[in-house]
Amino acid sequence: MKNLELKSTALISVSDKTGIVELAYELHKMGIRILSTGGTFTALASAGIDVTEVSDYTKQPEIMSGRVKTLHPKIHAGILARGEKDSAELKDLGAKKIDLVVVNLYPFKEEVQKGSSNDEIIEKIDIGGPAMLRAAAKNYKYTVAVGDPTDYSEISLDEMSESQSRKLASNIFNKTNLFDSDVASWLKDT
Repeated sequence: MKNLELKSTALISVSDKTGIVELAYELHKMGIRILSTGGTFTALASAGIDVTEVSDYTKQPEIMSGRVKTLHPKIHAGILARGEKDSAELKDLGAKKIDLVVVNLYPFKEEVQKGSSNDEIIEKIDIGGPAMLRAAAKNYKYTVAVGDPTDYSEISLDEMSESQSRKLASNIFNKTNLFDSDVASWLKDT
C-alpha cells in the first residue's frame, strides 16, 4: 500500500469550527494551499491564516444566496484526480490537486429539533458538502476526506497511509448515509 502525501491543496468548509483554525494553521505552516468558503473563510482569514476563497479560485461567484459555491469542475476534478493519470487534464482545466477535504455538513437535524420553519430546514439540506466528501472518500487512494472535528487527530500531516485514508472514507460514507436518512425521515414525516 502506498502513502498519500498532503502537499498541494486542502479544501476546508465547516459548520462546526471546533479545532479548524489550529488544523488550518498546521496546514499553512507546511505550505499547503487552503481553499475555503463563507464563514470558514472568514474565521481562517480573521485568525491570520492565508486562505483563498473558493469563488476566487474557481472564478465563479457564489450564486443563489450561497446555495451554489463548491459545485464546480475545478473543485471536483481536484478532489477526484488520480495522481499522474489525471495531471494533464487538471492542468488543462487550470485546477490544482486537492489532497485533503475537511467538510462538516450543515446542522440539519439540529435545525429540525429547533422547530424551525420548513424553509429554514430546507436550507440546511446540504448538497455541496456531501458531494465533496463522497468524491474525496471515493478517491481515498489520492485524497483524504475528513468530516468531523473528532477525526482531525487522524490526519497525519507528514504522510497518510492508504489504510488510514480508507478508514476515514468509511467514516464519511457512514456520516453522509446518516445525514441522508435524517433528511428522508423529515421529508416523509412533514
